[in-house]
Amino acid sequence: MATIIEGTRRIIKLSTDDVLNIVREYQQLTKHSCCYEHTRELLSKTPLFIPED
Repeated sequence: MATIIEGTRRIIKLSTDDVLNIVREYQQLTKHSCCYEHTRELLSKTPLFIPED
């Protein structure tokens, strides 16, 4: 579960499950990518969300 830490700068502490979910989404989005530029284009078109439980 993601935790928001308030301070001078807002920080989001991610759990292991959050990180793995982000990696899984990234892999799904970029599995047909051929290069760095194509990967950046794919990711810029798709928002990634972290649920705040």
